[in-house]
Amino acid sequence: MSRNEPGSPGSTRRRSLWPWVFAVALGVLLGVGAFTFRYAEGLSYLSTDPAACRNCHIMQPQYDSWLKSSHHNVAGCVDCHLPHDFIGKYIAKSENGYHHSKGFTFQDFHEPIMIKEKNAGILQENCVRCHAELTHQLVAGATRPGDEVRCVHCHQSAGHGEIVGLGGMRTEN
Repeated sequence: MSRNEPGSPGSTRRRSLWPWVFAVALGVLLGVGAFTFRYAEGLSYLSTDPAACRNCHIMQPQYDSWLKSSHHNVAGCVDCHLPHDFIGKYIAKSENGYHHSKGFTFQDFHEPIMIKEKNAGILQENCVRCHAELTHQLVAGATRPGDEVRCVHCHQSAGHGEIVGLGGMRTEN
C-alpha cells in the first residue's frame, strides 16, 4: 500500500492537518480584525457623536471648523451626512466605512477630501428636510433633472466654515 492511497498512515496525517491550518489562519484573521476594530475605535462609529468622525486624523480640520460653524448647536455630522431612516443610515455608514478604511489603509484618497456624489445627494436631502419652510418654493421651482439648486452652492461654509487646502479653515496673514 502506498502512502497516498486512502487508508494509508501518511494520507490520514495530511488530511488531519488541514483543519488545524484552517483554524490557525482563521484565528489570525479574526485576531487582526479584532485588533484593528479596537485600535480604530470601531464601536464609536455606531454612535452619533461628532467626535467619532475625527478618529481619522485627516478629519480634524472638519471637526474643528464644525465646532465654530453656525450648525454646531443644532446639527451633528450624522444629521447632515447620513439618511435619517434606520436602514438607510446604516447602509450609508457601512458603505462610507468601507471606502474610508480602504482609502486610509492604502492612502489612495483624494486630497483635499471631497464628498462623493451619492453623499452630496444625502446632504442636499437633509438640508431641504431641515430647512423646508425656507426652501419649499426654491426646490419646487427646480422642475428638470439637473436644474435643482444645491444648497452648498451658496452655503458651502454653513457646516464647516471656509473650505481650503486639506479642509482646514483659511487664516488671514
